[in-house]
Amino acid sequence: MVSRTCLITGANSGIGRITALELAKKGFNIIMLCRSLEKARPVRQEIKQVSKTGHVDLVWCDLASQSSVIQAAREVNDRYDRLDVLVNNAGLYIDTEQYSPEGIELTFATNHLGPFLLTNLLLNLLRKGHQPRIVTVSSEAHRWDRGFIFDELAKPRSYDGMKAYGASKLANILFARELADRLAGEGITSNSLHPGVVKTNFAQSAKTLQGLIFGLMRPFFISPEKGAETTIYLAASPEIENVTGLYFAKNRPKTPSAAAQSQYNATQLWALSEELTQVKKHLATV
Repeated sequence: MVSRTCLITGANSGIGRITALELAKKGFNIIMLCRSLEKARPVRQEIKQVSKTGHVDLVWCDLASQSSVIQAAREVNDRYDRLDVLVNNAGLYIDTEQYSPEGIELTFATNHLGPFLLTNLLLNLLRKGHQPRIVTVSSEAHRWDRGFIFDELAKPRSYDGMKAYGASKLANILFARELADRLAGEGITSNSLHPGVVKTNFAQSAKTLQGLIFGLMRPFFISPEKGAETTIYLAASPEIENVTGLYFAKNRPKTPSAAAQSQYNATQLWALSEELTQVKKHLATV
């Protein structure tokens, strides 16, 4: 049987690294999409040592930069004739207001627009995959944002790190569900998940009050191994082969917030994301 191929963003640390390691043990070919090649190279060797197939590829990508996402998608499309699983795992939290090369607030650009663009540019490879799945890592932090002010997602009037992160995680769930609807009948599933509050380097450099609270609570967070369980389940379990459009926690469907269930939010977010990424134009070049 031909090995399945899984692309994981942010596969060099945290739950992305554990996800890559465990899927490699299960016989998946792994594509690591990482921003820091220096940090990713030793992890690639670590994954190769446990891999059943020995195939662990590494592609550079900064999800905050749309030109980087387009180039990475082009490389993957050139190297592979199919993709079976896409795990949108990478994400960030930042205290201070920062902007992407395209002039978009960095949290929204990295956590939502990057995965939105990457996923759309890899859909043709997924269409050729075996039981193809798209898994998007969100968070219970989506409940921090009860709804969007759509014209402030890209350029907020005032910046709050927690609010921006919550909005980006709400966007993850809406994107995964809308994607499931749009792919209905094509055999590609799309689900999102909450990994739990995981002990990783996430928000470790935060200097606000919220960041300090994160630091104090960190000893009580779950391990990356525990945090990766639901991602691995959604990527590989035969139990959810035809399950799509749901939000999971601890390997079970969970009801997200009302804002995450809003069709209006999903439709508006998709339209805004298409506009901000010019994805339809880029599809012709990848």
